[in-house]
Amino acid sequence: MSVHVYESSIDLYWLPLGAGGRSVRWNGRLLEAVTARRDHRATEDLYHSALEVRERDRRFVIEMAPVWDDGATDRGVVSEGPVGARWLGRSRLFRYEIRRWRDGRIADVAEAVASPQRMSDNTQQAADLLEVVTSVPSLTWGRDELGAGDMWNSNSLTSWLLARTGHDMTMINPPPHGRAPGWHAGLALASRQDGCRRHVRGNRAERPAEDLYLRRLGLRTLQSPASPEDRQAHGL
Repeated sequence: MSVHVYESSIDLYWLPLGAGGRSVRWNGRLLEAVTARRDHRATEDLYHSALEVRERDRRFVIEMAPVWDDGATDRGVVSEGPVGARWLGRSRLFRYEIRRWRDGRIADVAEAVASPQRMSDNTQQAADLLEVVTSVPSLTWGRDELGAGDMWNSNSLTSWLLARTGHDMTMINPPPHGRAPGWHAGLALASRQDGCRRHVRGNRAERPAEDLYLRRLGLRTLQSPASPEDRQAHGL
């Protein structure tokens, strides 16, 4: 009797900022030129990131993107957040979404650099990442609400997910001569939440401790785990 072996993996993709769009890329280069001059360093290429997760016989794309940039009706959206300022998030034009998109696609993946990078072949890590993505806090894109010295964006999502699922973050870097703004913000949040969880005593669950940490910052708390109905709808 043959035994079917399922493959599980987590792959990281680095995409040039503004891939597929001249305006975003030009604005990104302008911002990097100003930042580099302020910090007295050479300019670098800017990247944003996305993940592709295979868990047994299923494939998912994990990504943060504007709510209006893809015409697909079912993108596996698990949460949304504001862009620029919380009050701007009332408009669809200023909201981002976090996707756990089964059989989804990464926009402009053909332009990815030094990608994909294999993060893990561990089935449990893949399953954990698909689960924890439902608990990403809805922080404001482009702002440093954590006081981490770095803004929240798609790279923050990626680094937060990888850190929360036990990856060695010291081994992960953007392509040579590149920079990933927002990466440190995700690491900072994961580290602080882990520290908060270690202070929980007795049989208290870890989620209230993490919620308390965010409430102290005056931020929206972590969302509840996906319901069985939601998990079934997204193929989990």
